[in-house]
Amino acid sequence: MNKAKRYEIFSRLRAENPNPVTELEYSSPFELLIAVLFSAQATDVSVNKATRKLFPVANTPETMLALGVEGLKEYIKTIGLFNAKAENAIKTCQILVEQHNSQVPETREALEALPGVGRKTANVVLNTAFRQIAMAVDTHIFRFSNRTKVAPGKNVLEVEMKLLKFVPKEFLLDAHHWMILHGRYICVARKPKCGACIIEDLCEFKEKTSD
Repeated sequence: MNKAKRYEIFSRLRAENPNPVTELEYSSPFELLIAVLFSAQATDVSVNKATRKLFPVANTPETMLALGVEGLKEYIKTIGLFNAKAENAIKTCQILVEQHNSQVPETREALEALPGVGRKTANVVLNTAFRQIAMAVDTHIFRFSNRTKVAPGKNVLEVEMKLLKFVPKEFLLDAHHWMILHGRYICVARKPKCGACIIEDLCEFKEKTSD
């Protein structure tokens, strides 16, 4: 995969969707942090369904703390791993109130120190809420990067580092969203929809489908 090809891939993805956004619903950095924390091994659809009821009641660290773990569980019990997620969310709220003046911190170190927040979640918050260059590699981006050969790697960290190195600078801020959406709807896991793909002629995947 060469530089010119990568540039053309992201040019086309941008042309198709100039202002990509996450499919998680949120209206503040805190809401995004909580939604991403809930989204581990769960769909954005299932998270949105729960947070539509939760956020009108509790959308600050203080109001969520007031619910307590058991109260929070009632709102998110339709999401996978809800017990652990409720515990982590409440512990995170406690830390935000006590150490960060109830604000979501804008550094990776501080974010990753929050319970339930790993590198991927921190990257999503940094990129989406604070518009910093950060590359959260989920299953869709990992598959997209390896299939197309845009940034092949054996693990998520290797893919993340290669994407930060190889994605042309002008696309870095939004590349995360374009790749997730492409992986979620076109370059799907079992049988990619190569026939409906706008970058099919640039992609270096050998087993293309005609669908």
